Amino acid sequence: MGRNISIKVARAQLDMTQKQLAEKVGISRQTMNAIEQGEYNPTIKLCRAICKVLGKSLDDLFGEDDSNEEGKE
Repeated sequence: MGRNISIKVARAQLDMTQKQLAEKVGISRQTMNAIEQGEYNPTIKLCRAICKVLGKSLDDLFGEDDSNEEGKE
């Protein structure tokens, strides 16, 4: 699982810290950091909560990156 740069970018566009986003979705800052680092796989419920706060779709933040899939079968 790779880093989730999309969340970090969307959060930065709203001038929001990891702590602020984490508080809005009911998790710890450490968990939010782990999600952004690709070290934690959030539940679909948590994914939707993050999307709602950031004003993005599931595909925007959690969709597969086609560039990572090249050459895999």
